[in-house]
Parts: sequence; structure tokens; C-alpha cells
Amino acid sequence: MIEARGLARTFKTRTGVVEAVAGVDFSVAAGEIVGLLGPNGAGKTTTQRMLATLLVPTAGEATVAGCDLRRDPVGVRRQLGYVSQSGGTNPAAKVDEELVTQAELYGVARREAATRARQLRDLLDLPELGDRLIKTLSGGQRRRLDIALGLVHRPKLIFLDEPSTGLDPQSRANLWSHIRAVRDRDRATILLTTHYLDEADALCDRILIIDHGKIVAHGAPAELKRRISGDLVTFDVADVARARGVLAAHREARDVTEVAGGLQVTVDRGETQALPLMRALDDAGAGVGALSIRHPTLDDVFLALTGRSLRDAPA
Repeated sequence: MIEARGLARTFKTRTGVVEAVAGVDFSVAAGEIVGLLGPNGAGKTTTQRMLATLLVPTAGEATVAGCDLRRDPVGVRRQLGYVSQSGGTNPAAKVDEELVTQAELYGVARREAATRARQLRDLLDLPELGDRLIKTLSGGQRRRLDIALGLVHRPKLIFLDEPSTGLDPQSRANLWSHIRAVRDRDRATILLTTHYLDEADALCDRILIIDHGKIVAHGAPAELKRRISGDLVTFDVADVARARGVLAAHREARDVTEVAGGLQVTVDRGETQALPLMRALDDAGAGVGALSIRHPTLDDVFLALTGRSLRDAPA
């Protein structure tokens, strides 16, 4: 459904040229849910907006739903459902008014559009709200309506930009169920952007980790976490420099990374190796405090690839 090669975008600012996307290559197969995962400012939304024909690429090319991005942008739009991070509803309109109008813009007959509006309201937990003014809806209801607007014309390809931003945990989990149901029901392909690790893990068949406009890793969530094989052992130490030297020299420790309050290392058997490592640090006078052992997460993958935590990454 998507083939992108060397896709890039630069912006001119008062301080110079900013390279928002630095020549990304990737593909998305039909029926996949693929996530662009990265911190704010990484280039996720810019990449998606280029593929949605809302930004002209500075360089590169792409085929989207069988249409050339540069030569046939209208063909791309006809097959696309796009849900922006900020939404696009008219607060003064009624819910069904907005849904039916959106469907008609894509050539759906009014009666069929009304049927689809009812179906989507049922699917997205908006069953009795057809006659409600949009400005009276809660934040979660408006976000689900945003998504319904992107689905009402039954596109082959759906772009979701930060779909669950601003929702409470229960609403987010419900929304994820709805997104999976749409993919299964309509056999749609979904490309979403997110900076939520749990969202990427829960929803995506594959993840493209993007940082500073470049894709630094890609794969299924489980596959990415396997790249950091073994367990993660974190030591609280007083002397980070001395502790780093001790751990770097230890044959069982690898990927020594500084974290808040100490150092984190990867070992094959955390329960077995933690105590010898702690003794070595203690013998070297590194001032060892507490230690913890855990299995890797997507944030650990990002940390290993970029040297910083996704949660702590600056905008």
C-alpha cells in the first residue's frame, strides 16, 4: 500500500534550514497496522503529511495505494482516510451532519452515507449522539468522531496522527479496540504516528522507530525487543565514571548506558549476573546502592539505538 524511497522534507526558518525528514525508505503491506514511533519533533507527522499529499516532499518519491505521490495526488486522496492530531470537525454542526457531509464529499449517496454514519456511531461508542452538536461532546467523544470522519467513506488506507492524544487510559484502550476492529472488518491498512510506547506495542504489527528525521530501526514489537536480548540490570552508583569502567571491562555486561541515578547494563541472565557485577562495583569503590532487574521494553530499544529515553527526549 505504501512504498517510500528517499522521502525528505526541509523547512526554512529564521535561523536556517531544518531537515525535518532526512530521506526515509519504508514500505507498508496491505492489511498491516504500522506505527511511526518517536518523540515530538522526530519527523513522524511530517512523513505522514507528505504521504497524505498535504506537504510536497523536498526530495524522494512514493507510491500510495497504487498512485504516484507526485504525479497523481488526487488519486491518493480518493483512497485515503486522514485523521489529524488536532481533528477537523465543525463545532457548530451536528454529529450525523458532519459524517454524512464527509461521506458525500467522497461520492457516497446520502442514504448510504446516513447508514454508514449510524454504523460508525455504534462501532465507536457514539450510538445516541447523531443529533448532538459537536461542541457539546466530551474530548473522548470528539476524538472518536474525528476517527469516524476518516472512516465513513471506507478508505483502503487510513492515516491516524497521534490517535489517542488527550484521552484517559480507559478511553485509549477502548479506542485501540475500535482501531483493530476497523482493520479486521474493512481489511484496511493503517499507518499511525505515536509517541506512546504502550500504544505502539498494543496496536502495531510493525513499528518504524524514527528519530531526528531518520528511521533508526523497524520490525514487529517483539522482534525489536529481542534485539536487546537478555535482561536489563540497573545499578544506583555514586561514582558513574568509575562504575562505567568496571562494567565495560566485565565480560558478562554489554551495552552500558547511563540512566537517571546510575548505569544500566544488558546481561544474559540477570538473576545470576547481578550479584557478581555488584561485587565488582563495590570492590572498585563505585558506591553501589540499589539494583533492579527487568525485561526490555520498546523504550529500552529506543535508548539503546539513540542513547536517550523516548520519554525524556526533547521536543
